[in-house]
Amino acid sequence: MATSMILFFILLFTIAFLYASVGHGGASGYLALMALFSFSPDVMKPTALLLNLFVSSVSFIQFYRGKYFKWKIFLPLILLSIPMAFAGGLISVNAILYKKILGFFLLIPIARFLFFKNTDPRDMKPANFYISLLLGAAIGFLSGLIGIGGGIILSPILLLLKWTNQKQTAAISALFIFVNSVAGLSGQLTKGIHFSTDMLGYVLVAFAGGLCGAWLGSIKFPQTVLKNLLACVLMVAAWKLLWQ
Repeated sequence: MATSMILFFILLFTIAFLYASVGHGGASGYLALMALFSFSPDVMKPTALLLNLFVSSVSFIQFYRGKYFKWKIFLPLILLSIPMAFAGGLISVNAILYKKILGFFLLIPIARFLFFKNTDPRDMKPANFYISLLLGAAIGFLSGLIGIGGGIILSPILLLLKWTNQKQTAAISALFIFVNSVAGLSGQLTKGIHFSTDMLGYVLVAFAGGLCGAWLGSIKFPQTVLKNLLACVLMVAAWKLLWQ
């Protein structure tokens, strides 16, 4: 196996591990990694969404078992996000424009990992149904368009609105990512999907990383240093996409 492919698998495992530890599927990280390894955008979007399915599902199961999931907050968010993610998945974006859009949205998880801390229980507020519907619709469409599950956008918003704490956010984001990834992938299926011949290897490595990360993150895992390291990796990828 070529050295570059070994490095790719090591980084893929690490990204899945780190993202799953905070309740994310990792699509933005996979997209950044594939961009660094010069994958075609036609391959990047469906690959990221498929890996998202495996990692976000195992992440959700672990955080759900920890009793952090809130159906009352989740359901309004997902009502419009599913059809909008499907619609976004139908749209093809110019390769250069796609990389610029992706680079911009990578700045969101960077901010989320570096600056958003856990919410004080005394500051928690009830979720607003109508705002949830609008957020779900907007995030769902962007998810399908870019090839992400939307957790990187949803998580900082939930924390900023003080509707959830860190682990509740992780649990809700994980299932939100899963259903939007299914919808976005379904939209792309109508146009035809291109996967790498190494796709099975990608799935196995990402699933293994996600399983380890979700198990540790849902129990008691010091995430600060790891989130900062992940933010630095994403900064490099965002810089490459936006300015090169």
